[in-house]
Amino acid sequence: MSDLSDSSPAAAVLSDQEAVTLLAGARERILAEVGKVIVGQIQVLDEMLIALLSGGHCLITGAPGLAKTLLVKTVAEVFDLSFHRIQFTPDLMPSDITGTEILEDTERGRQLVFKPGPVFANMILADEINRTPPKTQASLLEAMQEHQVTVAGNTMPLPQPFFVLATQNPIEMEGTYPLPEAQLDRFMLNIVIDYLSEDEEVAVVTRTTSGKSEPVQRIFHGPQLQAFHRLVKKVPIAEDVARFAVRLSAATRPGRTGVPDFINEWVSWGAGTRASQCLVLGGKTRALLQGRAHVTLEDIRAMAHPVLRHRVLINYRAEAEGVTVGKVIDRLLETVK
Repeated sequence: MSDLSDSSPAAAVLSDQEAVTLLAGARERILAEVGKVIVGQIQVLDEMLIALLSGGHCLITGAPGLAKTLLVKTVAEVFDLSFHRIQFTPDLMPSDITGTEILEDTERGRQLVFKPGPVFANMILADEINRTPPKTQASLLEAMQEHQVTVAGNTMPLPQPFFVLATQNPIEMEGTYPLPEAQLDRFMLNIVIDYLSEDEEVAVVTRTTSGKSEPVQRIFHGPQLQAFHRLVKKVPIAEDVARFAVRLSAATRPGRTGVPDFINEWVSWGAGTRASQCLVLGGKTRALLQGRAHVTLEDIRAMAHPVLRHRVLINYRAEAEGVTVGKVIDRLLETVK
């Protein structure tokens, strides 16, 4: 586990100017290091970086065998973060995640001693999170929102920074438990990972069957990542741009005045205020990664799909007509001014 204590050299507080300088070439450096292991998936990496630099959690949706686990592990190595993988199964219990108290013989006699679970790390990969019942899924709610866990009445803080990157398989329905809306809303972005192109898949097959692998270099440390989080929040945003983000989220809520007709026809539940916050935070981070010190409307538009696709719930009528959430968001981007 990486030493992220305040006494470490890497924990020195960065000034805003130092953070800006570090971020200037961050995207290219990170893509270069991750590219030693992962082929392609540039948009997926960009969206994951935006979430990490914003301090948000990610839900990664994709078919099996697309290197979702390897991608998360590689990104954790680049940022020099402690990493734990939790395989979610139907028999997984909340204590398997948060930890539990066990009876041990100590110098003072037999005492209850808390044994931390795998959630005590900087980056958690919740693999196939929809394979476990809601009772166990809920054990992550406090960790994701308050960055702490409560066991036997005792509240313990989690290592900082703290991220949950969860994966789910969109094609298997048997033996799965869809995430409740309250938990979905705690994920800043829902990133969709798709199949590679033919050339990229050839590169993967050639690389993985040759036995050659290049070590990944650690570029950033946890305290530097926390400095980036502080910097992102200081990026200015014009009122008109922030208002566009709010209108985009509000336009997804059926039954409200001024909502487009197709929303009332196709959507059963819309995005809340957290969606507006994520649109703005994501826009700020995207601007910094592109070397800009202000947020544009294009930044908000670029974040619309990953921010809204898991917060907008379509109804049976939309499904019967072959309308997807992606089509609804595309239509919103054309409609909301």
